Order: sequence, then C-alpha cells, then structure tokens
Amino acid sequence: MVAAWTDSHCHLDYPDMVEEAVARARDAGVTRIISVGTDVAHSRAAIDAASTHDGVWATAGVHPHDARQGVDGLAALLGLPRVVAVGECGLDYHYDNSPRDAQRDVFARQIALAHEHGLALVVHTREAWDDTFDLLRAWGVPPRTVFHCFTGGRAEARKALDLGAWLSFSGIVTFKNAADVREAAALCPVDRLLVETDAPFLAPVPHRGRPNEPAYVPFVGQAVAEVKGLAPDDVAAATWAGAEAVFQLF
Repeated sequence: MVAAWTDSHCHLDYPDMVEEAVARARDAGVTRIISVGTDVAHSRAAIDAASTHDGVWATAGVHPHDARQGVDGLAALLGLPRVVAVGECGLDYHYDNSPRDAQRDVFARQIALAHEHGLALVVHTREAWDDTFDLLRAWGVPPRTVFHCFTGGRAEARKALDLGAWLSFSGIVTFKNAADVREAAALCPVDRLLVETDAPFLAPVPHRGRPNEPAYVPFVGQAVAEVKGLAPDDVAAATWAGAEAVFQLF
C-alpha cells in the first residue's frame, strides 16, 4: 500500500496543467495538497484550483516580494470555502523586492488577519530571522503558525518551536550543502513537522534542475525520515496528522 502524503505548500496557480499535476500527485500517494497564494491574484487562482479539485485546499496571502502592493482585497478571500490559511507572508531581506518597511507592515497586517479569521499563518522568512520573530511576538503568534520551506539551523528551529510553530521542510533537505537544515529536521519533534514541495521551485534530489511538483513530496519525506531515523511511512503518517491539525483538514 502506498503511504498517504500531504504537500503542505505548493503553487498550483503556476503550472499550466493543474489537472495533470494533481493526477500525478495522487499516483505518488500525495492525496492532499495546499496551494499557496502569493498575492491577491495568485490567491484567487489557488482558490479556483482548490474549488475544482478534490483533496486540494488554498491559502490567501501577500508574499514579501509583493508587499509594495499592500493587502487590499485580501481579507475578502479569507472567508471563502477551501481557504485554510493566511500567507505566504513574512520577510525576505535577501532580494528586498519590496522595501523592508513595507514588508514589515504587510506581514504585521497578515498576522492580524490570521488572528481575526481564526486561520493558520504560513510564514516565509529569508535572512530576516530576528525581525520575523520580533513581529510575531509583538502581534501575537497565531496558534497554528508554519515556517514554510524551513532554511534555518538548530538555533532558528529551537526559537520557532519555542513559539509553538510548526516547521515545514522542502526539497532543500535533500541538497548536499544543506546540513544545517537536516540538523533542524532531526531536532524537530514529529508532531511539529510538515513536508512540502514549494512547487514549481526547489525540486528535491533526484529531480534537481526540473520543475518541481507535488508528486515529489515522498522524496522530501524520505530525506527527513533518514535524518530522524524513522521509516518513511512513519513520517508520512506524522506529517499527515500535522497538516490536518494545522490546516484543520477535517
């Protein structure tokens, strides 16, 4: 029997052939998918994908790259069927595609929206750990907060876990130069653990260099299982339960 997996973070609004991507995922045992919005338009597309495909849910949010756009129109999406989280949102000081003050303001607004709507919060942070933690503390950490595509090491993992957050690991955990991420995965308790593809980005080994897709989640799960000394089926079961708890997929 093929283990059942959840892809806790991908972007089904980007692939041209959503139907085929969902079908391939199911064939690989990935039967639940969270399609994540990055601005209002992409969030609507994610919601459309979720509304027309069984086993797919959506988030609505404004990525830090797009923070200069603000959050107008976002709140109206949060009460729609199949929307299970606010995000992805947060801070990205690597590219600084939006001014940092705009990033901080838009992140704070989305933390507040997660509280207001009783939704999970999906956090993107890159080279901005201190400000990310500071804003979450200042605005209150939503009870179901996920650090998606976790790229920190043990220290950052410990801080995120101490806030009550979940850590979601992507294909980066399979990369040769990602020892710090593997150490974070080894540290993370199984009841605070999620796996994702972040498709179409960051395809895991052995698919690096190709467009990523939800069907590749088991490769991420296998890598996490190896560093934790667990069977892949145990990681599948734990991350299935974790996604159910975070996104309330009942």
